[in-house]
Amino acid sequence: MSVATADAGHPPVRPMTAEERKVIFASSLGTVFEWYDFYLYGSLSAIIAAQFFSGVNPTAAFIFALMAFAAGFAVRPFGAIVFGRLGDLVGRKYTFLITIMIMGLSTFIVGILPSYATWGIAAPIILILLRLFQGLALGGEYGGAATYVAEHAPHGRRGFYTSWIQTTATLGLFLSLLVILGTRTWMGEEAFAEWGWRIPFLLSILLLAISVWIRLTLSESPVFKRMKEEGKTSKAPLTEAFGRWENAKVALIALFGGTAGQAVVWYTGQFYALFFLTQTLKVDGATANILIALSLLIGTPFFVVFGWLSDKIGRKPIILGGCLVAALTYFPLFSLITHYANPALEQAQASAPVTVVADPSECSFQFNPVGTSKFVTSCDIAKSFLARNSVNYSNEAAAAGTVASIKVGDQVITSFAGAGLPANELKARSDAFNASMTEVIREAGYPAKADPTQINKTMVVLLTVLVLFVTMVYGPIAALLVELFPTRIRYTAMSLPYHIGNGWFGGFLPTTAFAMVAATGNIYYGLWYPIIVAVMTFVIGLFLMPETKDRDLRDWH
Repeated sequence: MSVATADAGHPPVRPMTAEERKVIFASSLGTVFEWYDFYLYGSLSAIIAAQFFSGVNPTAAFIFALMAFAAGFAVRPFGAIVFGRLGDLVGRKYTFLITIMIMGLSTFIVGILPSYATWGIAAPIILILLRLFQGLALGGEYGGAATYVAEHAPHGRRGFYTSWIQTTATLGLFLSLLVILGTRTWMGEEAFAEWGWRIPFLLSILLLAISVWIRLTLSESPVFKRMKEEGKTSKAPLTEAFGRWENAKVALIALFGGTAGQAVVWYTGQFYALFFLTQTLKVDGATANILIALSLLIGTPFFVVFGWLSDKIGRKPIILGGCLVAALTYFPLFSLITHYANPALEQAQASAPVTVVADPSECSFQFNPVGTSKFVTSCDIAKSFLARNSVNYSNEAAAAGTVASIKVGDQVITSFAGAGLPANELKARSDAFNASMTEVIREAGYPAKADPTQINKTMVVLLTVLVLFVTMVYGPIAALLVELFPTRIRYTAMSLPYHIGNGWFGGFLPTTAFAMVAATGNIYYGLWYPIIVAVMTFVIGLFLMPETKDRDLRDWH
């Protein structure tokens, strides 16, 4: 792969033209709407479980709902392959017109899809198929939008121009939360749960119409158009991108030295921080969502700031710097979030140590990305309860075959073995065990939820400086990926490492972190996952990733 370096032949940096503003606006707006569609499902998983999986028990229903959500993440790399290839063969404009139509129509159909009570098993099957279509569309949309904008951008401004695309995931999440909150407030919880949840999905048809209308007015990327006129397009972009070592090697460097670290920092700052507030620190959902929304509102302009800065000093130092500073500060920052969001929990963790005494062979690593596995040994039951209730504990080995027990001060509560028990007996035993343990940990000072009067909201928002790390790694990443690959295979080659990094490395972060917490007994131990991946990206990127800001996108030979 050859990519020319910029020279004195480039025109000086000029102001953005009206047509370029239109390109950025159209590409960004469409991508905001795509993320809006994608996040609606995740935000409404509990209601969707009740509507479409009511033919099974509530626990299994929620598991199936999570599986459907995970399917959207899992197929993103395949969408990158399908639509990346199409974009390199046919063109950028028409390919991401297709992706937004698939996403918008799939979301709208969810809004009118009859529930399980009306259509039976056909309803959840169709729902999962729609989720697969959404994931495929999202896999093709990002690469198309980033490539299209970058190929319109003048030399020396690609980081700034493409950084607007980088704001879209945050803005899409923000928009989905606002629409859901507004609809819920307007209708009331009962009506919303019954039928009002469909309104945010139905609104997507308006967003789709606006996006398609705007995108139809755009022209094809000038770089791709010129290459096509010269007959230099790739005949087999997949083979050329990943079947030739010189290009496949760059894709691997892009994944492990770029998007993997970017993904875990992004998911930690936007998703795991919310998960940590609600699930670990027991801050009520509405308050946690507002605090994260405020931090996103404060942080979003920095996507553009760091994109602009990457045109001045390079993509590499900003992205790798974001990975490094995140890895060095996650532990103290999350400890401070605990201090300011739930001081009673912090005090209980210090004053009431807990020990799990169990046969180590019975203790699983409770990695459960789609909620389908059951952990029913006495050790897993004990540790899962403690992890869910944010109780730090130490581990003590017991003789083989010993039923696990939990020491809290001078009290000892024995767990139970759930394997082989009938479902009703397992539930009865679990309820009794959970009730006994809950009483004990409450007496030890572990709070059921964060006291709203004790939450220092200002400090929690300030501590979500985590979002600034997100903007550092994410703001310049589109420009970096676009510049790594020649025009003839750019759409295909950049999309796959991006979506493997974000769909898999990032998408598995919450479940991996929870499993690590349950295994070790330390509520912060799950942070090792993003830290290790971020450090890996820093090291690989430092030694193998080239600086790309001065590369010439006009070279496709």
